Amino acid sequence: MSDAYLALEDGRVIEARGRAPGRTRGELVFTTAYTGYEESLTDPSYEEQVLTFSYPLIGNYGVRSERFESDRVHPRAAIAREFTDDVAEWLAEEGVPAIDHLDTRELVTSIREEGAMRCGLAVGPDATPADAKAELDACKGMSEHVDIGAQVSVEEPTVHEGGSAATVAMIDCGAKGSIAESLLERDATVHVLPYDATPADVAAVDPDLLFISNGPGDPENFEAAEALVDEFVGDLPIAGICLGQQVVANALGGSTEKMDFGHRGVNQPVRDLDTDRVVMTTQNHGYTVGEPGDELNVTQVNVNDGTAEGLENEDLGVITRQYHPEAHPGPNDSLDFFDDVLDLVSTDTPVATSD
Repeated sequence: MSDAYLALEDGRVIEARGRAPGRTRGELVFTTAYTGYEESLTDPSYEEQVLTFSYPLIGNYGVRSERFESDRVHPRAAIAREFTDDVAEWLAEEGVPAIDHLDTRELVTSIREEGAMRCGLAVGPDATPADAKAELDACKGMSEHVDIGAQVSVEEPTVHEGGSAATVAMIDCGAKGSIAESLLERDATVHVLPYDATPADVAAVDPDLLFISNGPGDPENFEAAEALVDEFVGDLPIAGICLGQQVVANALGGSTEKMDFGHRGVNQPVRDLDTDRVVMTTQNHGYTVGEPGDELNVTQVNVNDGTAEGLENEDLGVITRQYHPEAHPGPNDSLDFFDDVLDLVSTDTPVATSD
């Protein structure tokens, strides 16, 4: 008899083995990453989602906290063909339901064909299909999580003391820890500000650079971050990663849209339009820039589907990436992005105004 049930938006209820108990719901997505499960599970961009691993065995090198990207597990639940005991015990301690012993190949194929979908899970000795369906019925779409930024952002400003290369005001929309670490490694000091920081909050830092982080959900729900871009563009260099690219695009006259099943994995190929060089990248996003608007130029595209992977405006000092140059997990092909970002604050490169 099964002790775990997964109810899908398409009407199916799938039986599985429970590895960590609980009842939950979220948007069902998958990652093709074959390593880095600790980083994926602690990535704030997975908030309000149920993460399916396409790689069949998750946990074969244990669980080490130094690999974590934040201080907790963010997916509402985790699914794999098989979890090792180490990972299952970790998820149980975190209060995150987990299931395995189901056909994840079929599940991933369904998501690719039907798109990311709402789901409900019931896991434990007393779980029933009806419990999973009840969770599904209560599940909201990602765009309906209008306050998702509050779930993943710092509540108060924090400072990571680095060096004198630059003072960075990072708007924490759900930032991975490796982003700040990548800037610190380049002798920058990083002030991490809440997702709803005001222009006065940013001005109080007296930064050389405004950085909009990655994060979960619909970029249109991050209105405060968008307002910061509108306020400071032309006066401060601006950079963004993942959700940050989408927020910048929305602020500068572009538009964003939800993807069918998104990009989540460590082997997404990206082509630079100037050099024609292709790099492999780590990605985790379900929304994308549909139209960049008149202020931004598309500089990089996804090889598989042509979506915008890089935006720039040299005159305004704006540079963004849809993927994660800091990787963790993933290839280090694009680490030089952070060098390009800090080059924006050089006194030899004046920033034009937007007027």
